[in-house]
Amino acid sequence: MHRHTGTRRPGWERIVEAQGLGFHQAVEPGAEGRPYWDEGVHYRVTLAQVEDLEVVVEELHRMCLDVVDHVVKRRRFSDFRIPEWLWEPITASWRRRDPHVYGRFDLCWDGVSHAKLLEYNADTPTSLVESAVAQWYWKQDVRPHADQWNSLHERLAAAWAALAKGTMVHFTYTQTDEAGEDALNAAYMAEAAADGGVNAVVQPIETVGWDTGRRIFVDQHGEPIERMFKLYPWEWAAADDFGPAAVDAQPRTPWVEPLWKMLLSNKALLALLWELFPDHPNLLPAYLDSPRELVSYVAKPLLGREGASMRVVTPGQVIHTEGEYGAEGYVHQEFWPLPDLGGWRPVLGAWVVGDEAAGLGIRETRGLITDNTSSFVPHLITDSAGMGALA
Repeated sequence: MHRHTGTRRPGWERIVEAQGLGFHQAVEPGAEGRPYWDEGVHYRVTLAQVEDLEVVVEELHRMCLDVVDHVVKRRRFSDFRIPEWLWEPITASWRRRDPHVYGRFDLCWDGVSHAKLLEYNADTPTSLVESAVAQWYWKQDVRPHADQWNSLHERLAAAWAALAKGTMVHFTYTQTDEAGEDALNAAYMAEAAADGGVNAVVQPIETVGWDTGRRIFVDQHGEPIERMFKLYPWEWAAADDFGPAAVDAQPRTPWVEPLWKMLLSNKALLALLWELFPDHPNLLPAYLDSPRELVSYVAKPLLGREGASMRVVTPGQVIHTEGEYGAEGYVHQEFWPLPDLGGWRPVLGAWVVGDEAAGLGIRETRGLITDNTSSFVPHLITDSAGMGALA
């Protein structure tokens, strides 16, 4: 895996905005002096490396499903700090195999050694627009005959066609996201679903109503919601006033992602993976009770997001990140530093649609932790036709 720098397209801001990426500047002013979408940098991987990563990603996904089955059968929900009233609904959701659509593995990989799983974003993963659309059209503009690990849009359209073709699906997001990222991701997912023959409606989840007489969820026009996609974490939904109603509705109208994904969007998953698959080459040691034998480790809140409320402990230093997570408990995972490529550290976001690997997005930072100030950069497959030097 190699990092390359080049020239940004003239008017690149206007180009990516037209493609739906409205938040292309830094999330926080002056964050590392870079825009969020930075096409002045790209990574190159080989086709053989992509094929190897596809195998890794699909194996990790199967292992995660084995963890769900194990937790349900052994009643280990308390390891995930999930309230007891949710245990039976999650069990029923898994036994029904309520359908799932997508997820994103965050991997540490230097292109040479085994990729290591950092976490699995399996309930509300974002960066869809930049992964599926912006970097693809960047490739088409700067190297149209090259290839890219990117079948995300086609696979999402096919997944929605299989799940809900010819029906109405409401795609929801939360208005509490001030950057607008969730709204754009929900709108993009609705577009992919529409390409799969789904009748898509996009609205804030705050405008979803509960009809007490009919005991159904309704949209902002009072129409019944038969199926809903939500960029709203299940742990938030379950804790809301309408949480019990939402959970009770799942046997009739399961939402995407399904209720059983609560087990895969919780970082206790990392400890259960290590317990069930010890010494697996793509896993890092991880424990719930303490760091145990780990000399260097990262303490991650079970429900944390965007690198918040974390603690990196090494013999030489302790680094804390700000945040409001952690009351739910922590997992302690071996510290495995991201590779250093000229002072920048990439993390690979490998997408899964259904049960198959679907593409790659890369974010990079100068620090040890990838957070909401890190930049997204595109990639190319190097052994495709037409791979000369970029301008």
